[in-house]
Amino acid sequence: MGKEGFGMIEGFDHIVLTVSDPEATAAFYERALGLPTLRQGGRLAVACGSQKINLHRAGAEIVPHAARATPGGADFCLRASCSLDAVIRRLEEAGVAVELGPVQRSGALGPMQSVYFRDPDGNLVEIADYQGID
Repeated sequence: MGKEGFGMIEGFDHIVLTVSDPEATAAFYERALGLPTLRQGGRLAVACGSQKINLHRAGAEIVPHAARATPGGADFCLRASCSLDAVIRRLEEAGVAVELGPVQRSGALGPMQSVYFRDPDGNLVEIADYQGID
């Protein structure tokens, strides 16, 4: 199905996480997943493929923002570019506990395997792998 089959929207550009400490969160995502920190116009984010995750400090959110911008209130899934075994090894090396997985899930592109962990604010992060799924 071509892009026209999805209406006007091509995909995500960025998401915003409201966090207690943006610097600590950026360092966590860099250590745990290798996502580089971005500093743009006084704002902090981490690069995630061709998208980014903006990090807003709780109580000092950038306007406009979610009605209930709360640290730990997010639950999102990132697609891996490697095996889940490699992701799990990286998390273990970074001292990050896997909360669940690998488990079979259904993603936007079909069946996938996922692992779950939490960031410093308790946001639930899912890493998905479509490789090796029949």
